[in-house]
Amino acid sequence: MDFNILSIILILIVAFLAGMEGILDQFQFHQPIIACSLVGVATGHIKECVMLGGALQLMALGWANVGAAVAPDAALASVASAIIFVKAGKFDAAGQTVAIGTAIALATAGLVLTMVVRTLSVVIVHQADREAEKGNFKGVELWHMVALACQGLRIAIPAGLLLFIPSEIIQGALGSLPAWFTEGMTIGGGFVVAVGYAMVINLMATKEVWPFFFLGFALAPVNQLTLIATGIIGVCAAIIYLNVTNNKGNGGGDGGSASSGDPLGDILNDY
Repeated sequence: MDFNILSIILILIVAFLAGMEGILDQFQFHQPIIACSLVGVATGHIKECVMLGGALQLMALGWANVGAAVAPDAALASVASAIIFVKAGKFDAAGQTVAIGTAIALATAGLVLTMVVRTLSVVIVHQADREAEKGNFKGVELWHMVALACQGLRIAIPAGLLLFIPSEIIQGALGSLPAWFTEGMTIGGGFVVAVGYAMVINLMATKEVWPFFFLGFALAPVNQLTLIATGIIGVCAAIIYLNVTNNKGNGGGDGGSASSGDPLGDILNDY
């Protein structure tokens, strides 16, 4: 499908904010689940884009810069995959996987833009230093805003190029892909999600956390439990754990400190 003017403007705003948030990390617009959902709101395909963002978020959990190896840009991958997904019009698992795979390739190639912006930031910092030497705080703020705008344009420009590619070209290109390629992308996408989640578990895994992982896997197949109910169970389990460990730490020596009679209040006061 082709986008109207309002949708194009909203998507470019989302892309611009996602680019800035890749540096700021304040409102998390660059996270796949947020960026894809906002693109879905702008295009009228909220459900499909939320599912796309969730799948891409699981992949992005394992993305990290290791030494000189730079991970794909999550913000560009999110916005690009949502645009390709909606333009292609194939809202099934295969279409989702192909959109994600294409977007990740674009995001990896888009690291060139990241290098350009970072090189440009050196010039901007020197300009800000000159303004600081003059005591011109307004000038420092101006160059700070210019640097943030460059980060936003780093995502907005590729998104704008994708927006103005006719939908027929994208649909034809994706439709010409052989079946073995799309099926392989689907299988590989499932592996990438599992690997990303496993890497996060490996980083978080401690003897204190493992019981909560097993409890979560045990509760996951229960269809009657809603997301809110599962969240309440998790909060209750965390409160019980903190209360038990807190009482265990205060159980020896001088007999423990005085309690107000409100375990939850005591835990919140301690943390």
